[in-house]
Amino acid sequence: MSKGEPRMDVFNRYAPFIQDTIYEHGWQSLRGVQVAAGEAIFGTDQNVLLSASTASGKTEAAFYPILTLMAEDPPASVGALYIAPLKALINDQFDRLNEVCAQGDIPVWHWHGDVSQSHKRKLMKHPSGILQITPESLEAMLLHRHAAIPALFGDLRFIVIDELHALMRGDRGGQTLCLIERLSRMAGVNPRRIGLSATIGDPKQAAEFLSAGTGKGTVVPNIGASGQTWRLSMEHFFNSGPQASQRGLRMPAISHATRTRLTAKPDHCWNSTEATLTGETQLKSSMESPFESPFERQDKPLTGPLAQSEPASDTAPQAADPGIGYIFEHTRGRKCLVFCNSREEAEAVTTTLRQYCEVRHEADRFLIHHGNLSAPIRQSAEEEMKDENSCMTTVTTATLELGIDIGRLERAFQIDAPFTVSSFLQRMGRTGRRDQPQEMWFVMREDPPQSREMAPDIIPWKLIQGIALIQLYVERRWVEPPRLDGLPYSLLYHQTMSTLASGGEMTPAQLASQVLSLAVFKRVTQDDYRILLRHLIGIDHIETTERGGLIVGVAGERITSNFKFYAVFQENEEYSVRSESQEIGTLVAPPPAGEKIAIAGHVWVVDEVDRKRHIVYCTMIKGKVPAYFGDVPGDIDTVILERMRQVLLEPPETTYPYLMRNAAARLQQARVDATVIGLADQPLRHLGGNMWALFPWLGTYAFLALKRLLLLRCAPGLGLKGLEACSPYYMTFTMDSDAQAFYAAVTQAARELTDPLTLMYPDEIPDFNKYDRFLPPQLVRKGFACGVLDLEGMQARVRQWERFVRKP
Repeated sequence: MSKGEPRMDVFNRYAPFIQDTIYEHGWQSLRGVQVAAGEAIFGTDQNVLLSASTASGKTEAAFYPILTLMAEDPPASVGALYIAPLKALINDQFDRLNEVCAQGDIPVWHWHGDVSQSHKRKLMKHPSGILQITPESLEAMLLHRHAAIPALFGDLRFIVIDELHALMRGDRGGQTLCLIERLSRMAGVNPRRIGLSATIGDPKQAAEFLSAGTGKGTVVPNIGASGQTWRLSMEHFFNSGPQASQRGLRMPAISHATRTRLTAKPDHCWNSTEATLTGETQLKSSMESPFESPFERQDKPLTGPLAQSEPASDTAPQAADPGIGYIFEHTRGRKCLVFCNSREEAEAVTTTLRQYCEVRHEADRFLIHHGNLSAPIRQSAEEEMKDENSCMTTVTTATLELGIDIGRLERAFQIDAPFTVSSFLQRMGRTGRRDQPQEMWFVMREDPPQSREMAPDIIPWKLIQGIALIQLYVERRWVEPPRLDGLPYSLLYHQTMSTLASGGEMTPAQLASQVLSLAVFKRVTQDDYRILLRHLIGIDHIETTERGGLIVGVAGERITSNFKFYAVFQENEEYSVRSESQEIGTLVAPPPAGEKIAIAGHVWVVDEVDRKRHIVYCTMIKGKVPAYFGDVPGDIDTVILERMRQVLLEPPETTYPYLMRNAAARLQQARVDATVIGLADQPLRHLGGNMWALFPWLGTYAFLALKRLLLLRCAPGLGLKGLEACSPYYMTFTMDSDAQAFYAAVTQAARELTDPLTLMYPDEIPDFNKYDRFLPPQLVRKGFACGVLDLEGMQARVRQWERFVRKP
């Protein structure tokens, strides 16, 4: 809507049954996102990106105008396609939409692996209304029901993509765009796309992603955000021994100059990006802060009245793990989520909490939810969480991070720091519904530092990372930007095979035209594609016909006919875990019979492993063992590392309103240690002898590029050996040279680096994405070097180190 134009009366534009729904809910007025969405969808023919906080009503905001338009002019096929990343999210939205759509006589269908065949057959006979689907199920539909696509979607008008941010940082998002483009071509339609997200870091980039291949622009309404209140705390626990607030501030023997730096801000900064931040972005005063602390505020850690936790509702066993015991004591009588960063950690935490219930002779009040559990176990946890009267706590991973409505959730705990600002916002956003403030308690756990540990190991990296995540959003509203500039060769293989399997015989030119014209593959050259096709013919994934056409080969059919082909994300080889007739979940690399495993928050002894059928038979027992599901850590952005450096280099008395007693004390000690190490001076620090530590303050993939630069281009000349990386925080190594020689060699190597492939090891063929193993080695190497490693970020950082090189 242009400036000065009168605003649309969105409510009166809604269909009568939508207005009735609003009256029945007792809403006094429309929310800002609903007004903005109505104006954009009713008033333009463009794509629309709706970015607003969790629980702001984005789904209703998008669908109320769509349903109104469908009621006024009923489509002759499915009129709106809703794509979501999780089956649970689809099931949740299916129930919510059905209530509204029933009044307008608009059918709602859902389609994924858990939906009955009879439900799917009804849709095929009477394509209409709204279809809700995951990317993987849409892939299967295009592959196996190719001929039915025109009838199913011949009058498709809208595609709604929920949790858009979750699809913008990997092949799954690229797959979704490919599927939308392919479907549109098959059906002869160009539907409008509506993207929904609570955590978009760069709306312009997200808008370009959303509209790719449509020929339309994207409207991004300016949704006036009302002031948000957070109830936020962060506490730190050593896993044993005295806590940080009980240990006192340890001041090593240091020089007068170093001691002076402990009480003064650094007057220089080798990071040019950080220089604009240092000293200018302190938290606002308590009157202006977005935080409503559930605890007494603390302004100066260790000097004034210290924050005290709200009264505990339970007592942990005497020998309890301090951090897990803290969670145990503050969850009884409440409905809570406990977020972990891995499935292994979720299993360990759940098992421990349930053991505490046993020791205290209490009923079990803890559930577990993650991707390796069976559907019934996950669904039972979801149903329990939706119960308004439930006081159960669910330990989970990212599976409950997205927008499933779990009702009146009082509190979320986060064990250690998540990897991204986006994840932090999504997880905290699960709370605060029903007009209550969002509430998250961070629980940072750490083994106590040992006297002989190297200097880098005594920094509480997860604590510093958690503070940086919060501050970046509070100070700058910064969220990770999408990664859209890769070379998705693994996805290229997948879409080539899918297009050929669904469309039948094609000439090489026809296949190239259909695949390379998809917006996701804009950086893939014709030469790259010829190399791929020749390789696939050579390994019998594609074969040529007598007429010179291409069809799926015998080896390729084994891939495309397997249900695992529908997904483009990496999967481990999994075994189904069963106890009697019940499926418990899945795991990777099962142990032999007689060994113990941990899954679903319990411990089991393995009775038998059927390796042909990939089944593990087991019996529940008591005890505690670690779990393993093949999890890998996430990637962290360089901006987060730069803010972590700023946290460490601020004066010791600088604090934040959400820090609790132990966290404030641990931060103060960390700042003293960082000053003693000399992190304010230079990134390379001498640890003694010929041992060195490098603190590059780079994100995961720039850090990896720097590590390879050191090993492949610099190590021989410097005598650099034994490099060990704690990614992305620091590297340690031995070196025969001094700091001057190091800076000179590294800066020169970075300047001379023009071909990313020189950072690949000889004969290295990374297995980074799901289908890399089917690609020609030269494309795998190129995709990793040019699409994964962040050379630009690494080189930008190393250029800043030129100031440390003495000029002749």
